Amino acid sequence: MPLLQSRLIGCAAARRALSNPSLHNSIRRPIIARHAPAATLSRRCYAIDLTSIDNKWRKRWKESNESMKPSDKLADSKDNHYVLPMFPYPSGTLHLGHLRVYSIADVIARFRSLKGDKVMLPMGWDAFGLPAENAAIERNVAPEKWTTINMAKMKEQLELMNGSWDWNRELSTCDPSFYKHTQKLFLMLHERGLAYQAEAEVNWDPVDKTVLANEQVDSNGCSWRSGVKVEKRNLKQWFFRISEFREALLEELEALAKENAWPERVLAQQKNWLGKSAGASVKFPVLAMGHDIRAAIEVFTTRPDTLFGVQYVALAASHPIVAKLAASDPELQAFIDTIPGLPADSKVGYLLPHLRAINPLAYHEETPDATKVSLPVYVAPYVLGDYGEGAVMGVPGHDLRDNAFWKEHHYDAPVRQVLSASEDESTTAMENEPFVEHGIMSEHSGYFKGKHSAAAGEEIVKLLEKAELAKPVEKWRLRDWLISRQRYWGTPIPIIHCDTCGSVPVPDEQLPVKLPDVDWSETRSGSPLESSAEFVNTTCPKCNSAARRDTDTMDTFVDSSWYYARFTDPHNQDQPFSPEAGKTLPVDTYIGGIEHAILHLLYARFIFKFLASTDLLPQYTEETYKSAEPFKRLITQGMVHGKTYIDPDNGRFLKPDEVDLTDPNKPKVVASGRSANIAYEKMSKSKYNGVDPSEFISKYGADATRAHMLFQAPVGDVLNWDEGKITGVTRWLQRLHDQITAIAAEPCEKNTSARDYLAAKHGRIGSASAKELAQWDAEAGIWRDVQRTIASVTASYDEVYSLNTVVSDLMILTNTLADNTTASPIVKREAAQALITMMAPITPAFAEECWDLLHPSSPSIFESTSFPTTDASLAELVRPRVQPCAVQINGKVRGVVNIPPPPAELAGDELRDWMVKEILQTEEGAARFSVGQYDLRAAKRAIPVRGGKTINFVLK
Repeated sequence: MPLLQSRLIGCAAARRALSNPSLHNSIRRPIIARHAPAATLSRRCYAIDLTSIDNKWRKRWKESNESMKPSDKLADSKDNHYVLPMFPYPSGTLHLGHLRVYSIADVIARFRSLKGDKVMLPMGWDAFGLPAENAAIERNVAPEKWTTINMAKMKEQLELMNGSWDWNRELSTCDPSFYKHTQKLFLMLHERGLAYQAEAEVNWDPVDKTVLANEQVDSNGCSWRSGVKVEKRNLKQWFFRISEFREALLEELEALAKENAWPERVLAQQKNWLGKSAGASVKFPVLAMGHDIRAAIEVFTTRPDTLFGVQYVALAASHPIVAKLAASDPELQAFIDTIPGLPADSKVGYLLPHLRAINPLAYHEETPDATKVSLPVYVAPYVLGDYGEGAVMGVPGHDLRDNAFWKEHHYDAPVRQVLSASEDESTTAMENEPFVEHGIMSEHSGYFKGKHSAAAGEEIVKLLEKAELAKPVEKWRLRDWLISRQRYWGTPIPIIHCDTCGSVPVPDEQLPVKLPDVDWSETRSGSPLESSAEFVNTTCPKCNSAARRDTDTMDTFVDSSWYYARFTDPHNQDQPFSPEAGKTLPVDTYIGGIEHAILHLLYARFIFKFLASTDLLPQYTEETYKSAEPFKRLITQGMVHGKTYIDPDNGRFLKPDEVDLTDPNKPKVVASGRSANIAYEKMSKSKYNGVDPSEFISKYGADATRAHMLFQAPVGDVLNWDEGKITGVTRWLQRLHDQITAIAAEPCEKNTSARDYLAAKHGRIGSASAKELAQWDAEAGIWRDVQRTIASVTASYDEVYSLNTVVSDLMILTNTLADNTTASPIVKREAAQALITMMAPITPAFAEECWDLLHPSSPSIFESTSFPTTDASLAELVRPRVQPCAVQINGKVRGVVNIPPPPAELAGDELRDWMVKEILQTEEGAARFSVGQYDLRAAKRAIPVRGGKTINFVLK
């Protein structure tokens, strides 16, 4: 099929095809504009084939590498711009979410390239991890083979998107040439004491048979991958000491908040996950009957002002006191065994029968009697063993969670409230909900009655500190990063265990420690690497004695915590990247989903700060390395939702063959004939609303698909995908192609710029005829619209989140060109060139095709021109010669006339008189508004508004 089939047929042939069905069917009709239906097509000589245009220019780009020249070496320069979308996991199929994020990245990269920057836009594969291993098990194929096949398939799909990826920098995290340096990074951290092994209670996924980091367990205590309830086990594991950088990770969030560099939502999630809390450690002495327990229960609290309201103490199942009591209490042990199966918000508890706690304030002489009563002690699953001291003080009157627990176990018991919103509400009805804010201490607070709770809290801590029962402390929610995984498909941990020397790092010259060929699909506990004696058994690098390799692999988030740095120097065999290449960092614009806020993004910030403390990033010093950030700007795109059809009778999602779409706007259930309900939902197989981007691109073309995706919603919003709406974009492209073809065919003085042409013409405007003035108005209007569009589009490209307005602005400019056909070819050609260049980042192949029409012998648009800038040098064009003025009589519009814009200095009566004069000097004004009932000269009052664009005359 020819690229532009109609270039081979004339307008007469097109008319014959439309009137002759047999001829009509032999001609492909890829895209026909709605504004130009079949009857109008006779005026057009062709219908564009966008998919053929894509194929043509992708081939040329591949041959000449001119789409956007990749920079092999980016120097430390302000002209660099490193654009990076989060690299994909090679599942085998790209979805519309991929298409959205990678289209956005390519648009930014092409825009920066046209602006003159040296742009880096690499692509690679996040190839290790559980999904690949589990999929390989299901398909009975090695994960390496499955992953390699998927990467090849997805690379083909990515290339269909008209992206300008620098494939010379392609990397895969499962390639030994990459994970050699992941292992080197581990050893660098180990040398600094930031990678260590320790026995700890860990999260165990019984389905995937591996340990999970805290960040990989959801709020319900379930695995983020398998969805199964996570178990707790004590295992010896490897950790990264991310806590060493917690202050820097928190403090630099403020820098990332400046100028909205990072979304507020991401910053809030990271701040919450870091969880810095200033509070107090408080000791509750215990009374143990029949047990040798002497140590006080230590509790961390951020609200010491509520100590008077403590009504119980709760311990985590892992608390040392609980472990001691469980040894002789079978019922307690049985309760502990049930905890892994309970929901995270469970309010069940086990009352320890022989243990009571004493409120430390009980020893103060002015403490109310209620506070001196000994407190029940529970074992409760809602208490976290790894936060604070594994114990909480229960304050039902001032904490929602404690209130729910208390009511579960003491339904009829009163709830004591010890502070309220104001002094005149010092006592609050027990039936009320807990008061969780700061307020005024009540009569139940003894000596502190009437004081503000914040100040009282500080005084209480000082009081107890003297008795060695409390001290101010600071706590963090963040825990060190657990990186050990008991699976095969990951980076082997480069440590050798020797009975004599202990844990010994693998020497650099022995890296990479490669994955062995093992029976990786064997389903059992422990690491699959243990089954390879050849891998496990080795010699100690220090003493040459028999030793064993570590058989765990690393969390795949270790790979993604530094891959962006490897892209700067992907073929370096000796270092993760050279110090010279490292000067390219940080990434200027990073694009990806908000779901990575507290996993990948937090880990990447930690690792980059560590790298900034090494010789690999010489731009940072000992004083500045903790302020280093990997991504200057973060763009989080919204999800793509698909259209679902729902049976109104039972709420069931309908399969495609169960819906009658004869009228797409009124879908019907085939079985019942009833109207189907429509909703937009997250795409999934169970909802039958998935869309294959490759099929969509093959149908409409990559450029139309990209423009449609960007046009439908702001970047940060959820995009409700509706295939039917792409017709608006394809009509626009067809219409613009018509105009470019016509402009290219017009003779034009190519050595004269539009600016010079308009400047010369303005000097003759005083003697111009009415026809010449009309042409001047059209040409000046085009000039003004081009300048406005350049300013608006540039701002939108820079802002990124409003890329949808780029498409709408360019559509408006297209209409301006179409509505001013009498303008000079010089002005129209230059406006068309600006329009094509502005759309090139979004529709690169289509822009190339249009550029080729205007400049048949020139190189690629990305080589031939740069992004347009506004030109304010022609002051006479800033304001139009005439503007429409709506003439109202007694509030109703009776006509519109064209008059000059009023002089800025006129106002009041002077402005009114000037406008009346100008209106009556026009042909329509003289005929309509100087005689009869609409004679303006008889007006009692005239009110000009909107800068002279409207005037209301009040007549009798």
